[in-house]
Amino acid sequence: MPFSETYRPEALHDRLGAEFYDPVEAADFPKHVLRHRNQRQAERLGLGKLTDAEWIAHFGRFQPLPGSFPQPLALRYHGHQFRHYNPDLGDGRGFLFAQLRDADGRLLDLGTKGSGQTPWSRRGDGRLTLKGGVREILATEMLEAAGVNTSKSFSLIETGEKLMRGDEPSPTRSSVLVRLSHSHIRIGTFQRLAYFEDKASLAHLLAHSVTHYLPDLDPQAPPERLAPLFLAEVCRRVAQMGAQWMAAGFVHGVLNSDNINITGESFDYGPWRFAPTFDPALTAAYFDETGLYAFGRQPGALMWNLGRLAECLLLIAPREPLEEALATFEPAVQEAFAAAFLRRLGLTSAGTQADASFVSALVGFMVSTRAPFEQTLFDWRGGLASQERAARSPDAEFYAQGAFEPVFAAMAAFASAADLRLDHPYFERRVPCSMVIDEVEAIWAPIAEADDWSRFEDKLRDIALMREAYGEEA
Repeated sequence: MPFSETYRPEALHDRLGAEFYDPVEAADFPKHVLRHRNQRQAERLGLGKLTDAEWIAHFGRFQPLPGSFPQPLALRYHGHQFRHYNPDLGDGRGFLFAQLRDADGRLLDLGTKGSGQTPWSRRGDGRLTLKGGVREILATEMLEAAGVNTSKSFSLIETGEKLMRGDEPSPTRSSVLVRLSHSHIRIGTFQRLAYFEDKASLAHLLAHSVTHYLPDLDPQAPPERLAPLFLAEVCRRVAQMGAQWMAAGFVHGVLNSDNINITGESFDYGPWRFAPTFDPALTAAYFDETGLYAFGRQPGALMWNLGRLAECLLLIAPREPLEEALATFEPAVQEAFAAAFLRRLGLTSAGTQADASFVSALVGFMVSTRAPFEQTLFDWRGGLASQERAARSPDAEFYAQGAFEPVFAAMAAFASAADLRLDHPYFERRVPCSMVIDEVEAIWAPIAEADDWSRFEDKLRDIALMREAYGEEA
């Protein structure tokens, strides 16, 4: 038996009922070449003992995992795409393959991307390019190392098909990705039920969501009382996620309501970017012509999506408490914004006002001088404890400018965190691990040209060193 004693399968999503999903079959791919196996996460789920052949059987041919779903489920949802409502969404190139629990008892999903057509594919082929799979691995690994609550890229298998795409050289190679997430229940899941004015299913989904994902709330409470509490907790979690993106210099690119889930976990990566500098106007998607989802507009975009969730809940709860719950987002994201930057810098809080003032000065410096984003946070890890390190930085000239004086002065109020780890070899380097777009293209080029995966593997090892140094092992 290749499953360890920590393997704890579940099959809870199908209890929502047939209204929420469509049973589907995975595509029959002509080839299965294992390109990435997240052994670290597999060990946590009791799947670490699978041979590569068994891994491919489950995550390439999608033989059911014992005790979980007998057949994959394509989930139903609607959503606003660039603020235009679309009732024709749903899992069009993915499905929920299995559910499991980790050692802490958390319910986790194994979902796919590129696993074939479903009833919601519309005119799409249901496939994923190999480059898209590689990019998602790089995004999730880097985000985790930077302290962002993110889905994990669990498996990537090349599938041997040639795909035609309008936004990259074609034909191009194909793949199927499996990602590990806490939940695939989206704002768009609630929107679909509100669209059909299905109050009973909305109340059912609310109770299910609270029972399995928000254990501090009482799922037995009547919907009119539970819905505002639920909304406030989702606002808090989404605020933390958005703040973590900002402190990582990350631009998601497509903040549609079907890409925001109730657990506040970043997922579904497409045209993402990491910002070389703190540039509020930086966009990730070439089709975001108005900058709706630009780096600096991400908190506002999240707030807008949460407003759509509140509208859905109006069918089962009164307006005033929902408005009060929604109003918690703005102060929550401001507090989380400061906390996320302090976490990245390895500094303890000096109080709400001091925290906000310091981070405001830091961001103002980064915006005005265009100091390198990741290098600046790396150089000043630990605050004044890294003054000598920062003086040796290849970008030390930025810190000699007058614009840095308010940052330096404010930094004196902050103590270093207990788990700073400045003695880690990672912090002995002169430059940090980064993931700007030119690096991503440089990693992909040898794969495309010569099937050379060495740069990709080297980058994953470098990110792992970063994750270890920052203590981000969640």
